[in-house]
Amino acid sequence: MKQVQIFSDGACKGNPGPGGWGVVLRYNGVEKHLYGYEPDTTNNRMELIAAIEGLDALAEKCTVDITTDSQYVRNGITTWLVNWKRKNWKTADNKPVKNIDLWQRLEVSVARHEVRWHWVRGHTGHDGNEQADLLANKAIAERRSNRS
Repeated sequence: MKQVQIFSDGACKGNPGPGGWGVVLRYNGVEKHLYGYEPDTTNNRMELIAAIEGLDALAEKCTVDITTDSQYVRNGITTWLVNWKRKNWKTADNKPVKNIDLWQRLEVSVARHEVRWHWVRGHTGHDGNEQADLLANKAIAERRSNRS
C-alpha cells in the first residue's frame, strides 16, 4: 500500500467569514497542492474540508499520515466521533454536534484508508503545516482579487 503524507489547514477572515482550505500531499518525493474557497464559513469547517479533500484526492487505498494544527479535527475524528454517534450526534452536554455534515463526510473518507493523525502547533515553522496554511490563505486572496 502506498504511504502518503497529508498536511491540511483551514483559514477564515472573520469567523464566520470568507474562508479557504489548503492541502499538501506528499508521496514518493512528489508533492501536490490543493486549495479551495468558501464565501461564508468558519475556520472549523475549513479545517474539516481540508482533511476531507486531502483524503478524497487519493485514488486508491493508502496508508496516510495526516498532520493538522486543528485539535478540533484530530480530537473529533479520533476521540469524540464514537461518542457523538452513540448519542445520536449529540455532544457531551446533549447539544447537536456542529458541522455534522462534514464529520460524516470525513468519517467516510477516513474509512477508505489506514489513517494516522498527527497534531502540530500552528505557525511554528512546521514545513508541511506552513505550506498548507499558505494555500488556505492563497484561496482567500485569489477570490478577493478576482472580485475587485
